[in-house]
Amino acid sequence: MQIPSNDRAAVEARRALSALAENAEDGAALDTLAGSEVLVPVPDDADDETADDPTTVALPVLEQPGADPLVPVFTSEVTMAELLPSVSRYRLVPLGVLAAQWPAGDLSLTIDGSTPHGLTLDSRGVRTLLARPGA
Repeated sequence: MQIPSNDRAAVEARRALSALAENAEDGAALDTLAGSEVLVPVPDDADDETADDPTTVALPVLEQPGADPLVPVFTSEVTMAELLPSVSRYRLVPLGVLAAQWPAGDLSLTIDGSTPHGLTLDSRGVRTLLARPGA
């Protein structure tokens, strides 16, 4: 996995996450985040055809005892490598598009997981805060 030295889009997404940690209703930060692209790890059990299909994204779902299942996504390769070093494949997906197609039910989304700027949203939060019209 090649690691970019300075990915401007990732920096902007992390700034938006940090702003949301201070003010969860920051509309500009939500817009920036929804307009950013995130890295979605390809699940280990996804076959090559599914992993390479540009019309579909296989979501990596992490089960947690006593909590909703969770889909981790990342703002950069560096962050993903730090938190999930075993990931060998990923898809770059516009977050607003992913949110617009987010399944109903109990499935949470975490962006940059356990980092100081990480954000976790339940299914409703993903669809209402990050989905954008026309996505």
